[in-house]
Amino acid sequence: MSVHTKFHCRQAHATGTDTSCLTFSYDGIALASRGGDDTLKIWDIRQFKKPLHSAERLSSFFPMTDCCFSPDDKILVTGTSVKKGGGSGKLFFFDRETFQKLYEIEVTDASVVRCLWHPKLNQIMVGTGNGLAKVYYDPVKSQRGAKLCVVKTKRKERQAETLTQDYIITPHALPMFREPRQRSTRKQLEKDRLDPMKSHKPEPPVAGPGRGGRVGTHGGTLSSYIVKNIALDKTDDSNPREAILRHAKEAEENPYWVAPAYAKTQPKTVFAEVEPEDDETDKPEWKKRKI
Repeated sequence: MSVHTKFHCRQAHATGTDTSCLTFSYDGIALASRGGDDTLKIWDIRQFKKPLHSAERLSSFFPMTDCCFSPDDKILVTGTSVKKGGGSGKLFFFDRETFQKLYEIEVTDASVVRCLWHPKLNQIMVGTGNGLAKVYYDPVKSQRGAKLCVVKTKRKERQAETLTQDYIITPHALPMFREPRQRSTRKQLEKDRLDPMKSHKPEPPVAGPGRGGRVGTHGGTLSSYIVKNIALDKTDDSNPREAILRHAKEAEENPYWVAPAYAKTQPKTVFAEVEPEDDETDKPEWKKRKI
């Protein structure tokens, strides 16, 4: 079995530098290379003579600095190196088609060496020169992975500021300038309970006639309610015969209801004969009214 070179480009990166990473895209057409000459290049394997795009000024001090494609093959990611105390190592995101810088994330104050964008978890793992490892994830788009470790987010600490006033004891001061003596919480609550204004004590009901703009009550018992609303004196002393005869003259002059109905059949009014009242003593016992 023999192995022959299929793609060969001698001027891919600067002479004397290390090519730290080569990675294929998921569609198998593009090839990304990370060089020690502070560049990141993308190649089309169908036309391998020159790169499609190149990004410069991406410092790399390690011979294993990574680059990788996103799971959808649209973004290319790589990290940068920094000297100690010279700034922060960053993670750069480039568009595959135009190679424009999309995002830039400051990772830590050390070089970003290794990076991996997991295709299933949709999370980015980053390794730095100071031994720090970080995982970047999206709460919605990422699956499992670091999300299983994150149970609760760290809450922001609330700084509560309180103002206290010291109590000054002046026993020889005038009464108008003397501060009230401080009491314990329980004693202060007991004192406030006796104060009708502080305890919001409701006013008692008015007994007897009303006063001070308040209507007096007749009591809250059932008997007082019955006396007030039901058991009232409704005796009518008027004579019903006189009340009816007041309209007799008007009804005779202007008949409207009964007289016109009998004008032809009974023009002269006929009344019933007056019967003598039966004596109760002549009735049998079973017909007498029982009292």
